[in-house]
Amino acid sequence: MHELGIVFHVIKSVEQIAAENQVDVVSAVTLQIGEVSGIVHSYILDCWRFAADRSEVMKGSELKIEEIHAVTHCEACKRDYDTVAHGRLCPHCGSENTYLLVGNEINIKEIEVPEPA
Repeated sequence: MHELGIVFHVIKSVEQIAAENQVDVVSAVTLQIGEVSGIVHSYILDCWRFAADRSEVMKGSELKIEEIHAVTHCEACKRDYDTVAHGRLCPHCGSENTYLLVGNEINIKEIEVPEPA
């Protein structure tokens, strides 16, 4: 399960950002996850609870997930198309000379902190 390793990396990154900004508590993190990244959302959510509650800064924090739609580009006809629906074969011209533009990445989009008391 590579989701646990991803979660540990994200938490370490968020803790570092929090420290650099004198933040003691993080209430939520929004991750953007590519549609074809191979990351299983339910697994990453389970791993989050396990790992976040072991961190003073992250304890009790929520993980929010936004999916990045996968888009492939065809070099032959220079058009973009939906990756999941068509795979590597361009639906416009039939070429296999294609590459993924977006949809395989994972990004920390937002880090939320509680409102000051």
